[in-house]
Amino acid sequence: MEHPVRLAVLLSGSGTTLQNLLDRINGGRLAARIALVVSSRSDSGGLERAQRAGVPAVVVSRKGFADVDAFNDALHGELQRHDFDLIVLAGFLSPFQLRNRYSGRVMNLHPALIPAFCGKGFYGEKVHQAVIDAGVKVTGCTVHFADEQYDHGPIILQGTVPVLDDDTPQTLAARVHSLENELYPEAIRLWAEGRLEVCGRRVKIRRSA
Repeated sequence: MEHPVRLAVLLSGSGTTLQNLLDRINGGRLAARIALVVSSRSDSGGLERAQRAGVPAVVVSRKGFADVDAFNDALHGELQRHDFDLIVLAGFLSPFQLRNRYSGRVMNLHPALIPAFCGKGFYGEKVHQAVIDAGVKVTGCTVHFADEQYDHGPIILQGTVPVLDDDTPQTLAARVHSLENELYPEAIRLWAEGRLEVCGRRVKIRRSA
């Protein structure tokens, strides 16, 4: 891609993923530009981060619509008013319907190793509590292409961290978050370089030219 990849970031919460992308862009470690931030909540910290950074930001409030379909009507209407290459879901807690418009152009980050500890209801510290309760020895995060199901699309990258005997959801979340900060920008970079090839359920990473 000749120009820096243009990102539309969809979020609902504090915006730590957005901040990581902004920091890497500003530090010259990610050839990208945040073209738009959409928040599903008017009081999200991510919205404030975008405004402080001078990034175009809008609110499409989930509470303002009777159902998910109406919400997505408004969301798609807003997206169509902006130029971007890739949609980045960054803690976006409302269902995003691709509607055959953005296949292969929507990424999501999940704080566990899909297909474990994922799907509806598995978000935030609920994921890490479930990991601890299950007694597993490793967890991690997954970057994947989004489809019409929760946490289901083809996996791009995964990484692991240990689950320690004295972990709390908070300490485990911090360890996973550090990994997320590395993997999500890397997945975006690979996409921008045209190195991701989706073959059914598998994403193949081609060697650089």
